[in-house]
Amino acid sequence: MTAMMAWTVPTTLVHLSAVDLGIIAFYFALVLGIGFYLKRFANTGEDFFLAGREMTAWVAGLAFVSANLGSLELLGWAGSAYQYGILAAHWYWIGAIPAMVFLGIVMMPFYYISKTHSVPGYLQLRYGSATSALSAVTFAIMTILMSGVNMYAMAVVMKVVLGWNINFSIWVSSLTVGIYVASGGLFSAIFNEVLQFFLIWFGALLIPILGLIETGGWKGMVARIQQNFPGQDYTHAWSTLGRFQDNPMGMHWTGIVFGLGAVQAMGYWTTDFLVVQRVLSAKDIRSAKMAPIIGSFFKMAVPLIVILPGLLGLAVLPMHLVPASSLQPGQYSYNEVLPLMLARYCGPGLLGLGITALVAGFMAGMAGNVSAFATVWTYDIYRPFLRKTAPDQHYVSMGRWCTLIGLIVSIGTAYLAMGFASIMDYVQALFGFFIAPLFGTVLLGMLWKRVSRAAGFCGLLAGTLSSVTMFTLMKLDHRWVAIFALSPKAQGLAQDMYQALWACVTCVVVTVLVTLVTKPRPDEELKGLVYALTEVAQEGHTSFLHRPLFWGITALVILAVLQIIFW
Repeated sequence: MTAMMAWTVPTTLVHLSAVDLGIIAFYFALVLGIGFYLKRFANTGEDFFLAGREMTAWVAGLAFVSANLGSLELLGWAGSAYQYGILAAHWYWIGAIPAMVFLGIVMMPFYYISKTHSVPGYLQLRYGSATSALSAVTFAIMTILMSGVNMYAMAVVMKVVLGWNINFSIWVSSLTVGIYVASGGLFSAIFNEVLQFFLIWFGALLIPILGLIETGGWKGMVARIQQNFPGQDYTHAWSTLGRFQDNPMGMHWTGIVFGLGAVQAMGYWTTDFLVVQRVLSAKDIRSAKMAPIIGSFFKMAVPLIVILPGLLGLAVLPMHLVPASSLQPGQYSYNEVLPLMLARYCGPGLLGLGITALVAGFMAGMAGNVSAFATVWTYDIYRPFLRKTAPDQHYVSMGRWCTLIGLIVSIGTAYLAMGFASIMDYVQALFGFFIAPLFGTVLLGMLWKRVSRAAGFCGLLAGTLSSVTMFTLMKLDHRWVAIFALSPKAQGLAQDMYQALWACVTCVVVTVLVTLVTKPRPDEELKGLVYALTEVAQEGHTSFLHRPLFWGITALVILAVLQIIFW
């Protein structure tokens, strides 16, 4: 047993100074002020739900990344890095960059040309109301569950660092987000997300910088981790993936490449309306294509502020953290590694900046989910099925009200995350339910004109049901883990990756089989919806330095270099 096991767990971590409180109060006042100011620009449905389609590529790209840089990133992946090591970085590299480039080059033209308000909106045009309704309902459920996780994560930070009551923290954060999103819609969410992007970086960079100084750089950190956790390799991204038993995740490279890279990541970055909505706000098709590619360069650097703190926790924290589901009094969970590191390194002033960065992340995550929920509910459920002919102002009002209602429901779902070992185990399971099969449906619809309406619906339903069934069986009886995840050693994230892979395969197989026995739609009805029947706008005489394809290839080359460095 290492010496660090004998060290005591502190009962009180920090106390906020007047300067810290002033910084936090100023941030809350600022985001509320932005929301009220932008309310004047959100009078129509196009303004409220798509920011008037006036965002530049840089603004849309930063909002695109920031919408994904919420508490799930800051808190969840830091905890996953403590639990699984640098393998967690795959969710930023293999699990993000190829998919973001694919979205920009291949899929954005269809979303943008069709002028859809959402991914279910595209499914409505391609497959009809049944498939669109199924997608909209499952997505609405997912966003509410995800928003609840953001609330829970913020409450964890306030509990660990400040000693605040968990219920008080949840209500303060949720009401603040509800006010500014209900006021300014996507306009307000995007502008606050860009602000939060910079706040997160300035605040969160404190931990890796100070941590690497304490450990003596990367080599010093690796040496400390090996000393504290002998027999486990936490610092190699690929060399331990040849066998399930050689890495702390219980993962094989096939799960990373196919389950994560080819299915889970592609599904999330190309069909999750939470992030796609930001790109749809771009002012023209070139900006829409460039936005996710610009975002990919920032995304590659995010492990510096979310993965590295978890690795540093393995090296310097005086206690071993445990799964949240088995937490005992006096212990801390994986989810709490980031606030523990914040308390370790930040004094007065710096602590206020760090807390503000975390609060910004929680705000961004909650705002992204509730604004996406408001849009999908209003445009894909309420308008087509409940009230088709109301004036535009009525739908804006409905969007504002369901934003607040969604937040209230999310508060109830915040407590579901407590039953999982870490936040990201919970989140990736949700993606396996709703995102993985949706990707198969959308991709086949875009690339294969033969796919019929019935095939799209049956494939999406079969994929979703199969994913829920696999998850339930693995939770009820561990013997199913060896069947679906290919190894009894597979941990939560590994199980989620294979669950997503088989769900997408199920969706594709069922869609193909039903397509072969049903009648396809006429080609005239599919123009602008299927790749072979759509004239995609090109950059023409634009120089190669201004072409999305050039920068997409550049991003992939940098990604390959990173894999070699951290092999």
